[in-house]
Amino acid sequence: MDSGRDADGGDPGSPLRHPKVVLVTGACRFLGGYLTARLAANPAIDRVIAVDAVAPSKDLLRRMGRAEFVRADIRNPFIAKVIRNGEVDTVVHAAAASYAPRSGGRATLKEINVMGAMQLFAACQKAPTVRRVILKSTSEVYGSDAFDPVMFTEDSSSRKPPGEGFARDSIDIEGYARGLGRRRPDIAVTILRLANMIGPAMDTALSRYLAGPLVPTVAGRDARLQLLHEQDALGVLERATMAGRPGTFNVGAAGILMMSQAIRRAGRLALPLPTLGVNIVNSLTRTARGTDLNSDQLAYMSYGRVMDTSRMRTELGYVPKWTTMEAFDDYVRGRGLTPIVDPRWVRSLERRAVSAAQRWGG
Repeated sequence: MDSGRDADGGDPGSPLRHPKVVLVTGACRFLGGYLTARLAANPAIDRVIAVDAVAPSKDLLRRMGRAEFVRADIRNPFIAKVIRNGEVDTVVHAAAASYAPRSGGRATLKEINVMGAMQLFAACQKAPTVRRVILKSTSEVYGSDAFDPVMFTEDSSSRKPPGEGFARDSIDIEGYARGLGRRRPDIAVTILRLANMIGPAMDTALSRYLAGPLVPTVAGRDARLQLLHEQDALGVLERATMAGRPGTFNVGAAGILMMSQAIRRAGRLALPLPTLGVNIVNSLTRTARGTDLNSDQLAYMSYGRVMDTSRMRTELGYVPKWTTMEAFDDYVRGRGLTPIVDPRWVRSLERRAVSAAQRWGG
């Protein structure tokens, strides 16, 4: 996969060893904002340009330190001027959104995600100084299904490709990123497929799903969850920015957590439903806490997803600091979730039930 490139991700003899001018999109989002702050604190980088269509809060702007903020919509050709005039050599695209804006809905979200990526990568192609592009993608490109492999590798394809939402957008955006790499082989393109993120600060579909006292589940299904702590998500983005290793990488923590375990560890109560379709689960979650999950997200809550992360460790050189279990427990602590049922009591009850079953079975 990496033949013909040196250890820092460029063509042999390329003068780019470490990035000098980095542009980060989505700088007013959680990952983009904190990544900008990390890069700005690195003395090896000369300039950091933070880009977003909305203005940052005073706290975020202060956190960005010496980074230069440019208010720009990446769907606008103006982004090409920012890259060209700034002599940007490294672009981190972290702006793709997983939820629709209040106005415009799904159609607007697709335009922001897909059209924005097209315009950005077109600008990178035309800029002679760009040598490195990092795309924050998602494991959602694999989908979730009862017949999924035990672990997805980077070469795996989804049995049922996602047809809508953020997952579909991400598949299209990855395609445009690979197209950039083919047209400009001197640009090292890195695609990071991040596992579902969780932590005390991030607001995600999974964190909202587990926040209510009752968690609707489909009877007979117990999803296998591989998670990624929010700080590890930042860590791997920083690593890819500095190392410039080209290729596609699955990024996730070690170990798995069953959905039933997650519900117990969060002190929630599972509400198993007959298998009458995902619409029942969706309507219940929407009614209970104003959460509207799409079909891909509901499939994930039912089946989960686990990836092989060997390339992340051996080729990209990144090892997450948190395991899946540790990341989840940090989310529970950080959110201060009040247990509806003491998890220790539930585990004790389970042990007694298993012991009784073994005795009767004997």
